[in-house]
Amino acid sequence: MSQNAEPPRQPAARPVRRDVSDLFSGGRLTAIPRKAVRREQLLVHLAETLFTVERTYTEPEVNEALRTVHEDCSALRRYLITSGQLTRTRDGRSYRRSTTTL
Repeated sequence: MSQNAEPPRQPAARPVRRDVSDLFSGGRLTAIPRKAVRREQLLVHLAETLFTVERTYTEPEVNEALRTVHEDCSALRRYLITSGQLTRTRDGRSYRRSTTTL
C-alpha cells in the first residue's frame, strides 16, 4: 500500500427516525416528551396514526382522538397546531391534518 493511500471512507451519517413505541405503554402515551426533537417525532406519529389527510375534524373530534392515547388532549392539540402537523381555521371550528411533509 502506498504512503498516499486514502483511509477507508466512513458511510455518511443518516438522520435516524427513532421509533416512538418506547413512549407508549398499553397503547397509551406515558408522558409528553420535553425535548423538542423527541416531541416532534411523537407529533408526526400521532398525526399520521390518528388523523386522515382528506378529512376535516371538529375540535371535539380532535380531542376524542387524542384522548385515546393521553388525557391531556389540549396540550397535544396545541403542540400539533404549533408544529404544523394540524391546521386550524381562524374561528377554531375545524382542523385538518397538514399535507406538507418535511
